Amino acid sequence: MARASDGQTVLSKHLRVLGAFEAAVPFLTLTEIADRADLAPSSAHRIVGELEHEGLLERLPDRTYRLGVRLWELACRTPGALGLRELARPFLQAVHARVRQHAQLGVLSGTGVLFLDRLSARDAVVNATLIGGRIPLHASSSGLVLLAHAGPEVLAAILAEPRERYTSHTLTTERELLAALRTVRARGWAVCDGHIHEESRGIAVPIRGAHHDVIAALSVVVANDGTDPLPHIELLTRAARDVGAAMRAAYLPEGHPEALPGGRFRPLVTSSTRSMEYFESRGGAA
Repeated sequence: MARASDGQTVLSKHLRVLGAFEAAVPFLTLTEIADRADLAPSSAHRIVGELEHEGLLERLPDRTYRLGVRLWELACRTPGALGLRELARPFLQAVHARVRQHAQLGVLSGTGVLFLDRLSARDAVVNATLIGGRIPLHASSSGLVLLAHAGPEVLAAILAEPRERYTSHTLTTERELLAALRTVRARGWAVCDGHIHEESRGIAVPIRGAHHDVIAALSVVVANDGTDPLPHIELLTRAARDVGAAMRAAYLPEGHPEALPGGRFRPLVTSSTRSMEYFESRGGAA
C-alpha cells in the first residue's frame, strides 16, 4: 500500500477525511475538514477532490461537503452489517411492540458501539443513540455486552484512555468496569440504570452468529423506574436467540435442509419469495 512521506498510508488519510463527518456535523467546509482530519490544507484539498470524484463525498452549492450516497451504496453490500440488520428487523420490531420505548441493534466498532438499527416511540424516555452513531463501550448496556465478549486488545484500549462520565452512575474507574464485565459474562446480560441519562435504563443481551461467537447486542432503553428488569431480559434473550438462529441459517450452503430460502441473497435482502427468485435469476442485478 502506498505510504505518504510522513509515514501514514494514503488510505488512512482518506479515511480520516471521511471520519471527520459525524451525525451531529454532517456538512463541513474544506477548511473544517482539514482541521478535523488534522491534514494540511493542500492535502485535504487533494483528498477531498479524489473522494468527490468517486462519489464518496458530495459538494453542495454553498461549497460545503457531505458524505456521498456511494458510501451508502457500498455499505448496503456488506453482510456483516446490512445482512444482520435485515434479519434482525422482524425480531427488533416484536421487541419494540412489547416495550413501546426504544429497541436497538448494535455491533462492536473500535472502542464504541455502532448502532445499525433503532425503533423508538415518540413519547419514549431519553436515548442518546442514533442509527449510524456510536456510544463508548463503557457507558451503555450494549457496550458492556460487546466488551465482555471482545478480545483483550479492545479492553486494553478502553482502559488506556480516559472514560467519559455521562452521569454519576457511568462506569469510569477500572475497578468498577472490570467488575461489571465479570457480572455480564456470568449472567449473560447487562442492565445499566442511569448510566447515560438519569431517567433511562439500558438492558442488553448478546446475539451469537454462525460460529456462536458474539456478533452484536440487542437492547432496549426504558424508564429507570426501579421495576424488575427480568421480563425485558427474557424478551430480549428470546429475540436474540431467534436472530442468531436466522443468521446461522442464512449463511448455510444453499440446499442445506436448515438454510433459509433465497439462496445467496438472503442475508442481504428481505423480500417476498418470488422477488428472491427473481433476484437469483438475474444474478442479483437490481
